[in-house]
Amino acid sequence: MKHTAQKIVMSALLAALVCVITMSIKIPSPLKGYLNPGDCIVLLSGWFLSPVYGFLAAGIGSATADIFSGYVIYAPATFIIKGLMALVANYGIRIIRKRFSFLTAEILSGAAAELVMILGYYLFEGFLYGFIPSVANIPANALQGVAGLVLGIILAKIFEKNKIKL
Repeated sequence: MKHTAQKIVMSALLAALVCVITMSIKIPSPLKGYLNPGDCIVLLSGWFLSPVYGFLAAGIGSATADIFSGYVIYAPATFIIKGLMALVANYGIRIIRKRFSFLTAEILSGAAAELVMILGYYLFEGFLYGFIPSVANIPANALQGVAGLVLGIILAKIFEKNKIKL
């Protein structure tokens, strides 16, 4: 029971952190979305929590940020996309670190997760605004992905160095 309660509390804390970090800096993207640094915590949720808890922390935190920021139409897609990012990061790091260093596993699994984000928002925005106009957001989402990956790896290294376990 105690172990489950700790997982729920840690997931809720990460969901809140995803929300706050996502809302801390919002740069409008070419269509109606926005760029933000929240992906770094989405990746941490995937790397350090179980698949289910990581999915929920990333999805709920990111969707909540969309709702609080006035991007309600994005919230359902964001929940799924960010949750899937955490799943890809989680399973990716588990598989890749069997053959490569932890850093390499973080880079590759994080890059794969960010590709999920880029493709996910392209598809979502394609249905909303058309697939040709949605191409305009790919470079902005890629930039967000690179920044999220770099910040996520830096935070993961800080956590590991200080023996912080999520």
